[in-house]
Amino acid sequence: MKISDIKIKSFLTHADRWNIGNALPKPDTELLQTVLTIETDEGVSGHFIGGGTHGDQEGLNIVDQNLIRGRIRNMLIGQNPFDREMFWQWLLVAWFPENVASVIDNALWDLAGRMTNLPVYKLMGGARDKVKAYASTYPNIGKPKVYAEHALTCKKEGYIAYKIHPHYFWNPETGKPTPGRPSNIKADIETIHLVREAVGPDYVLMYDPWGTYMSIEEAIKVGRELEKLNYYWYEHPMPEYRVESYVRLCRELTIPILSPEIIAGGVFSRADWMLRGASDMTRIDVVRGGITGARKTAVVAEAYGIRCELHMAGWGNLQVMGATTEDTSEYYEKGLLAPGVDYDKPHPYLTNICDKIDAEGYVHLPQKPGMGYEIEWDYINDNLIDPATFVRKSI
Repeated sequence: MKISDIKIKSFLTHADRWNIGNALPKPDTELLQTVLTIETDEGVSGHFIGGGTHGDQEGLNIVDQNLIRGRIRNMLIGQNPFDREMFWQWLLVAWFPENVASVIDNALWDLAGRMTNLPVYKLMGGARDKVKAYASTYPNIGKPKVYAEHALTCKKEGYIAYKIHPHYFWNPETGKPTPGRPSNIKADIETIHLVREAVGPDYVLMYDPWGTYMSIEEAIKVGRELEKLNYYWYEHPMPEYRVESYVRLCRELTIPILSPEIIAGGVFSRADWMLRGASDMTRIDVVRGGITGARKTAVVAEAYGIRCELHMAGWGNLQVMGATTEDTSEYYEKGLLAPGVDYDKPHPYLTNICDKIDAEGYVHLPQKPGMGYEIEWDYINDNLIDPATFVRKSI
């Protein structure tokens, strides 16, 4: 079997989103989505949907697409699609953007699953068929009391944990953006207290200010409050280029520090942070090294006895979790969520969604071959667009 072509279809779709600058829902927001297809000379193809700004929820931009249609396509045509590790190394040393290399890797895994009629996680070696889900908020969903109300709603809906993305680049008192001041410590501390009061002492809570605490003093101050309230983890509190500050933070606090989240380098940067004592838990997803890289990261974390929590929702992340035990990767991040945002609304380009929670708060692994996609090709073909003409709306 040989790779015969790599194609990308760009199309318009829509989904509920959140206006983080004004704390308002954006129903049926128009989005650019992409599906990348790797074809073979034996008629079997693999696909990956997305690869843009938030995993598989938005598509590749025109610059990324041109990299794939040009040099990457020329590298892979005529090669055996099962040589995923070789391609992973090729794209790594060639310094392609992580998300671009990841889309190729993910599509190759989908192809292998379709060829063998198995879900990807079973190809890697299945560890479980369902995973615990937590509700993960958008930032700036409202004043502190809004978070408390939303957390209680999510608990009643069956989520077994809740993660706060608090107020950043936005002032909850005025309701206006604050581009020069990323964090709002006073409101954040009020929020974590009100949420704990709302859901009770035993409910699992997580906290992620997305690197917006610009001093270690701020990070420690909030961390102390999280410790008092028994939060489960403290994610990405400071900019991730300040590695030594993270080393100190891990020494100062007892709450586990979960990082790095978005820093480049995939498994290699995560391994370095583990060795330096800059994080107590690590973080990865399948657009930062593909399924191959995410699985490598989980294995390294397992070797050191620390958790590797998957970042973001999505089909590929679920597959990695299904091949990893709960001792290493415990919770699936479902979202982003906010009042008035219907996350579970089916995508018109798929007949199924990957992460509906059951009555016990679990998401079940897709059982269809590969990623588990059931693609609505008629919808995609009816909504094709030139990606160079798409202008992403402000959030």
